[in-house]
Amino acid sequence: MGIIAISGKSGCGNTTVSRMVADRLGYTPVNYTFRTMAAEMGMPLEELFRKAQESLEYDRKLDEHQTMLARKGNTVIGSRLAMWMVPEADLKVYLKASPSVRVSRIFAREGGDRKEIERFTLERDARDRQRYLALYNIDIDDVSVAHLVIDTERWSASQVADIIIDAYNISLYGEQHGKIR
Repeated sequence: MGIIAISGKSGCGNTTVSRMVADRLGYTPVNYTFRTMAAEMGMPLEELFRKAQESLEYDRKLDEHQTMLARKGNTVIGSRLAMWMVPEADLKVYLKASPSVRVSRIFAREGGDRKEIERFTLERDARDRQRYLALYNIDIDDVSVAHLVIDTERWSASQVADIIIDAYNISLYGEQHGKIR
């Protein structure tokens, strides 16, 4: 009953890579995010962020739901807090990229005003950090709990997925089962 937890800030490739890894392993992807919650509630993402700033119940609800799903096993959970919220994960991965690359990826994915995306992304990073410190005493800028930190500017999403799968197989079965020799 394996669990892989993949964390990173917006635009680092969490969703894309998590889905690739889950698909390749035949695992269930768990990517229940504020974006998903906002869609389910029929409200814009920005409105849910405002509500989450006013009440931590939204964070707790989201985190409880996704960790419950991840703990079913044979899952790949991709979220900001995955590697902290599922400490028993077999592999905890942090994906990183510079703010400018993250903004470019978000712009390519969603379109809109690039300057506004940059402003929103940087504000979101700061708000998320403060909120998670207040809620769980988790500093999302301290990635020391990760087994593996990957700079997603260096490799494609597919290559990052390969690296994660190799590391996972090695952690479970030893070097002879990974691609790395």
